[in-house]
Amino acid sequence: MTAGVLALDQGSHASRACIFDAAGVLLASASVPVATHHGAPLHVEQDADELADSLRQAASLALRQARLRAPGLALRAAGLAVQRSTIVCCSRRDGAALAPALSWQDRRNAAWLERLAPRAARVRAITGLPLSPHYGASKMRWCLEHVPAVARAAQAGELLVAPLASFLALRLGGAQTPDDARVDAANAARTQLFDSLRLDWSDELLADFAIERNWLPRCAPTQDDWGALRLDDAEVPLRAVTGDQSAVPYADGAADPGTVYVNLGTGAFIQRPLAARPPDPEPLLGSVLWSDTHAATYSLEGTVNGAGSAVSWFCEREGRTEPQLWAALEALGDHAVLPLFINGIGGLGSPWWRTTLEARFIEAQPDAGASSGDATLARFAALVESVAFMIAANAQLLAAHAGAPRRVLLAGGMSRSAWLCRRVATLLEVPVQVIDAEASARGVAHLAAPACAAHWSAAAGATYLPARDAALRARYARFATELASAIAAASRKDANSRST
Repeated sequence: MTAGVLALDQGSHASRACIFDAAGVLLASASVPVATHHGAPLHVEQDADELADSLRQAASLALRQARLRAPGLALRAAGLAVQRSTIVCCSRRDGAALAPALSWQDRRNAAWLERLAPRAARVRAITGLPLSPHYGASKMRWCLEHVPAVARAAQAGELLVAPLASFLALRLGGAQTPDDARVDAANAARTQLFDSLRLDWSDELLADFAIERNWLPRCAPTQDDWGALRLDDAEVPLRAVTGDQSAVPYADGAADPGTVYVNLGTGAFIQRPLAARPPDPEPLLGSVLWSDTHAATYSLEGTVNGAGSAVSWFCEREGRTEPQLWAALEALGDHAVLPLFINGIGGLGSPWWRTTLEARFIEAQPDAGASSGDATLARFAALVESVAFMIAANAQLLAAHAGAPRRVLLAGGMSRSAWLCRRVATLLEVPVQVIDAEASARGVAHLAAPACAAHWSAAAGATYLPARDAALRARYARFATELASAIAAASRKDANSRST
């Protein structure tokens, strides 16, 4: 009989299921796309039931495929990795969603959150996070004030305001009743209501956001008995729940403090594992990767909001397809003359922390040389290069906090671009290794079945070495200057708007 591990990865664009055998070989994978809705400016919603149903569908498809290759397959454990900061309001009576899932990209309550600006330093001290509408607490507040079904459930004592991980574990069968709902530290931390040192909800922050503790799920260890997932004719023990980004450092085994982990999805997430909570992570994030009831593994984390989302924005704007552009980019060469792109897609994450910034291109300097010929391709290259520049800015701050790394592990869809990987290696001046595209799935599989995964072979693949590239470094310096000017101009405009 073949033993297997099921890894579930619920992301912004799709729900994925991967099944690995006892040697770490990917037996099967399935992906089910999920829709995203933008009903109003700054609103980013998903159908909570669709997210749960798509994850179950992906798991069933993967299980059937795996059994074609290994008819005697028995799934020993499952792990669930979920997009952090997304929240779902549901009923404690039956677990039914009372409102759409508000995505981590949703910033609808940014104006309300400004009233807590005097508390920003205290919020960061407790959570390790800047005050931001991307996190769950302000979204919870919005639902309580604007969704009648949520307000009624709160009044009746029947409200569960859950990070998406809790909702999905509940709906997939990981908890017997909504009152058994739990949440791991990595996902709880992204609500901005979690004391990452005490590893529990903060009464102080609950009061700040007017959220009641009994509306929230209980905090639980990352690796625990989370119940059983019911899939087709199988019941699979759910043994680990974490965030999608929090799983990435475990994709190749134990989280390595000497490695910078970069996962390129809708956004880019740059992480450096730490044994202790960083005392002052500003302007980065202090995140929780893993916890049990008494201890945790932390990380310093940077974010780039416009990675895959910026590529999608560009393709829609230019009427081009992603495969076409990526293929052309690989043939462009490393020394083409490019414009710069001020990457404000989705706002600016660390270290700038700006909710909105106009995205725009700045033409190449007149003395830079001949253009690439294809203006659309040159703009696309500039956009991809902006992601590398923003990763570099964050990685340099990671090094300032934690010392120079020995390598970078790059994962996610955009890591397939050798053109991008070479730039990241050169800018960071360390080797870049690429993990297969299933980094979150491999990571949560390691957490769900550590004894089995201890025998798996390394996941890292191609390696890119840093090169000397004065032109790239000059563009990086110009990018930093232009971005600082754009932020300053936007801040002045905001100040003028508030004063009129």
